[in-house]
Amino acid sequence: MSPDAPPIEAEDLLLAYGSFVVMRDLTFRIRRGEIFVIMGGSGSGKSTLLKHMIGLMRPSEGTLRFEGTDLWAVDEDTRSDMLRQMGVLYQQGALWSSMTLGENIALPLQEYTDLDDADIERIVALKLALVGLRGFASFYPHEISGGMQKRGALARAIALDPEVLFFDEPSSGLDPVSARRLDDLILQLRDSLDTTIVVVSHDLASIFTIADRALFLDIETKTMTALGPPKKLRDDPPNDRVHRFLTRTADTTA
Repeated sequence: MSPDAPPIEAEDLLLAYGSFVVMRDLTFRIRRGEIFVIMGGSGSGKSTLLKHMIGLMRPSEGTLRFEGTDLWAVDEDTRSDMLRQMGVLYQQGALWSSMTLGENIALPLQEYTDLDDADIERIVALKLALVGLRGFASFYPHEISGGMQKRGALARAIALDPEVLFFDEPSSGLDPVSARRLDDLILQLRDSLDTTIVVVSHDLASIFTIADRALFLDIETKTMTALGPPKKLRDDPPNDRVHRFLTRTADTTA
């Protein structure tokens, strides 16, 4: 892997389910240390693109590189090592309900490191503190609020100190106050951990708050039609659909 290569690079990607094309001709680079948002209307392929970027789906055509290495041109063991350098916060959090927050966060450390129990316990406490949940290691997911569950899942996602951190609709299911707190936390983690962050979102407030750059997936043309700072795309839109998306009212369905 090249240290000078972008963390994520897509070239001529075709995303499809069999003969059904979701998106085509996707070419972009994600810069190291930036917050990169994938945006677009419902059904535009945002989550499908995310699944390809985290190795859950193989592109029908094109190349997806992680730190300069083609994710699908290496053997399975090498690809597994590459994927362990990624952390993912899924839309619903996906915490194990039968495990405490501490046990959830400890799981990847137990699975993928040789750390002893004392070191794992210290790391769990540190990760919980980073997301504002100091002292909650013994709580089960059902004992805390939805916003706290999201932060607990985030603590698990950063357990292995990933190079790239992915979020799938992080504000989904949260009240506006909790959603804004999560945005603030994303910014803090980017600054404190120097982590590259990729976010799938249609939440305008979040997009304008956290994104350095945003990629727009156009459901009608089935390709990307905009890439840049979201405020610039709003004020100087490349086409009408990007303008409508970025200037819609809060209650408009994305």
